[in-house]
Parts: sequence; structure tokens; C-alpha cells
Amino acid sequence: MSVEIKVPTLGESVTTATVAKWLKKAGEQVAADEPVAELETDKVTVEVPAPQAGVLGQPAVKEGDEVEVGALLTTIDPSGSAKPTPKAEAPKAQAPKAEVAKAAPAPAVKSVTPVDAAAAFPAARKLMAESGVSSQQVGSGSGKDGRITKGDVQTFLTQPPVTAPVAARPPRKDDPREERVKMTRLRRTIARRLKDAQNTAAMLTTFNEIDMTAAKEMRVEFQDLFVKKYGVKLGFMSIFSKAVIAALNEFPAINAEIDGEDVIYRHFVNLGIAVGGPNGLVVPVIRDAEKLSHAEIEKKIAGFGKAAREGTLKIDDLAGGSFSITNGGIYGSMLSTPILNAPQSGILGMHNIVDRPMAVNGKVEIRPIMYVALSYDHRIVDGKEAVSFLVSVKKYVEDPRSLLLGL
Repeated sequence: MSVEIKVPTLGESVTTATVAKWLKKAGEQVAADEPVAELETDKVTVEVPAPQAGVLGQPAVKEGDEVEVGALLTTIDPSGSAKPTPKAEAPKAQAPKAEVAKAAPAPAVKSVTPVDAAAAFPAARKLMAESGVSSQQVGSGSGKDGRITKGDVQTFLTQPPVTAPVAARPPRKDDPREERVKMTRLRRTIARRLKDAQNTAAMLTTFNEIDMTAAKEMRVEFQDLFVKKYGVKLGFMSIFSKAVIAALNEFPAINAEIDGEDVIYRHFVNLGIAVGGPNGLVVPVIRDAEKLSHAEIEKKIAGFGKAAREGTLKIDDLAGGSFSITNGGIYGSMLSTPILNAPQSGILGMHNIVDRPMAVNGKVEIRPIMYVALSYDHRIVDGKEAVSFLVSVKKYVEDPRSLLLGL
């Protein structure tokens, strides 16, 4: 009896995915837990394993299709034996409907129904029907062959109504020296989420500077012993993480979030650390970071960085953050205004360390200085709280040993 392979649960607030690639073809023998398909979500790429050994059946969806959680992908016959599959039956050999339609001459005017089956993915059609909008109103989609995705509909519904006609942008004439590449789902999602954060939150940024002398001296003094004992280097990220955790304990609103007309205060810190991957910036989360030592935090960050580079981050690694840290300094940034990672209410931006002349006890000294920035949601965080929080971070980083003593 055939066993169904369905779209698995994809993590917090993720309900749809795109079939990025079929890793196995119909008629192939697969082992238990062997990946058969690759799904691309708004956050990461997920491999779908075979629940048991057997022969893979015909795919129920094609590469590029958007599928919902629980949707049928294919089946597997545990008692079957592998047999050659004609090329015509392979998923990639089937011409997508959208491409066949493109080859035929199009009528001068296309009639668009309120729920155009050819123009939208199933999840998008359902949301359009519930919201009373048509595919013509939403416009061209960001999915394969211009199909409308659920995210496109959500973006349309959150946009303010247009009060004045906007002149249509003339078609762009490509230069033969240019290359046009379709945005990945992850990049489109990053763009949409960052814009949503700007449109939703009352975002403001405050700045300060930190003398890194004591932090650098502590690293030099304990680095060899730290590596020998824990097998990982003592970096600035764990020092800043500890400083942020202590400051969030003093100013809990920056670790909270708005939910409708309520404010949710957290008695824990799930710390998001922005890391660069091959497909863009992702923010894996160190859960219950307040319970971890410097060494445990450094190991977590190192592991996330390696997983991001190798593309092995899991959905759970990216969910549930309450505050984030991003370090543009590793790329040479002197100053920036980081954008909130909604629904979080705060994000700390670290930058490069530069020797600068400073007034110290009435004398000019050259000190290693880092500019830091805190972007926050002014709807929930007052300016006084934000400034005071950043001053506390500065205090703890400039005297990092005080954190070890709980002072």
C-alpha cells in the first residue's frame, strides 16, 4: 500500500513553501529518511525525507509550485521495485501551463475573474476570496511565471489605499551588457519583511560610542586559556550579548512586543544574531541566552555561522527571537541604522573598531572606539528607555569583568 509524502510543518507562522527541486524521480528506489524533495520557505530551504524505503511515485506538484502545509507531494510504495521511467514522465519534462500559454498568441484583452486560477497559487486564491479582492487588483505576482503568491496578497492588503493615480512605469529596455536574474524567495521575503517593519513600527534610532580598551585587554589576557578550556575563541559577540542581556533586564520593554492592543513582556531573552549566508542575511536565535556562559554563546554563534554558510539552518533556528544584534563592523561599516526584525521592538547595531583621539582624565589619548546604534519601536519604547538602555550596554562593555561578578 502506498504511503503519502506531504508537506511537513514548516515552523512558526510559515504556512506555504515553494517546491524548489525534486531530488528523486518517479520510479526511483529511495531509502528511509533519504531526501526526495527540496522546499524553499520564506526563511530557509527544507529537505523532505522519505518516511520509509520504497519506490517513489509520480509527483503531485511540479518544481516552482507553491504548496501549503499538509499538501500531498508524492507517494512511496514500500513493496515496489525500481523501474526505468520514460523521460516524458519526469517532472522537469512536463511543460508548465504558464509556458504553454505564453507560446500561444494572447488575446488583446484578458478577462480576469475575482479569483483567477491561472494567475494565483492556491493559498493566494483562498486569501483573495476571503478578502474580496481580485487578482487584477493585486497585479503581477512574484511567483514563478508571474503568479500571485499569498505574500503578494498580504502585501497588497497592508498597503494604504492609493489616493492619486500613479503614472505607469514605462517598460525597461535591458542593456545587452546586463544580466536579469529572478529574485529568490528568501530575498523577496527579506525585502517584504523589512518594508513591512518600516510601514508598521514607529522606528527610531539612537547612537552612542564605546571605548573597547577593557574588552580588548580581557580578550588578550584570557584568549589562550579560553581556547584551551572551551575550544572556541573569546570574541566581542559574547561580551556584547552578555551586556545586552543585562541591559534588557533593566529595560524589559525593549525585549517585549506589541500584540494588538496588548504588550507581551518576556522573562527570558531569545537573542537573534544576524549572520550572512549564501542567499542573504538570516537571524538564527540563541534561546534562553540569559542562562548561557560566554563560552556557550560563542559556540552557538560559531555553529550558526557555519550552518548559514553551508545552508543547513533549520526552521526552528530562526523562530522566536525577542531581540537582535547585527554586526556590520565585520564588513567595515562605521555607522548604520539597523531595521527592526518584526515583531521585535529593538535591534543593536555593532560597527568597526577604529582608533580615535579621546579626552581621558583631561588628557588626549588614542583609544579603540566603536559606534553602536539601537533601533527601537517608539510605540512601546520611550526615548529615555532607549538611550538609557544603550548607556547600560556601553557601561557593561567598557567594564566587561563586572558582568562576571554580577555588578
